[in-house]
Amino acid sequence: MEKGRILVVDDDPIVTLSCKRILGAEGYSISTVDNGEDALNKLSKEDFDLLISDVKMPGMSGLEVLKEARVIKPKTDVVIITGYPTLEDAKESSKLGAAEYIEKPFTPDFMLNVAQKVFDTRGWILRQAFIDDFRDFVSPLRDQENPVIFYKEGTWARPSGDGLWEVGCDLRYWMLAGDLMYVEFVKDLDTLDAGQVFANIYTSSGKSQSLLSPMNGELREINTKANDVMAALLKDHLSEGWLLWLAKVFPLAK
Repeated sequence: MEKGRILVVDDDPIVTLSCKRILGAEGYSISTVDNGEDALNKLSKEDFDLLISDVKMPGMSGLEVLKEARVIKPKTDVVIITGYPTLEDAKESSKLGAAEYIEKPFTPDFMLNVAQKVFDTRGWILRQAFIDDFRDFVSPLRDQENPVIFYKEGTWARPSGDGLWEVGCDLRYWMLAGDLMYVEFVKDLDTLDAGQVFANIYTSSGKSQSLLSPMNGELREINTKANDVMAALLKDHLSEGWLLWLAKVFPLAK
């Protein structure tokens, strides 16, 4: 499985070959060029997660490549490598937005650690973007203030802190039924009755599983983003402890 796309620019073929061997062996897709102009041209036509550039090269310097790369593809991280490290270049690299400034020669483990650090940071940014986009439509599995009170057969309930309760499903439980596709609520639903169907969850094969309400309550809100969030959770974030809430209800005693 490809971990990410990396473009390496260095006029020394030994360095580009070393990066290709070291990082390629770990599952990264590596492209190489030997000058800054070709690097920027390639960067403008293709998407890369990381650009690794030498500083001293014929024609365009690595710092110039860094500056232009941040304009062409601002989301591409840049690591600067050099056989002639200086404090001035290090400061300028940082100022221009380089993720790292490292000295050649480097060991394979060191280069792998640098790449891993960059990709770990990118992963956190993506997770934060997910949280920012969907924070109102997911619930953390471990919430000290509003913990899950009831959990049974893939459905759960917890107080949401505003007098209402969230009722939802744990997608990890329902994945056992097959590839999940979407959730559909029972039509014209005004109240939820404990043990009764309030929604159905469908798999890619067309099979459905009934979601039984864990509590009695008056329906106040339905999660209109449930299927969008489900797709995002199943793709990248299911292991991070997010639960999908489906309805907010006012608890009723029956």
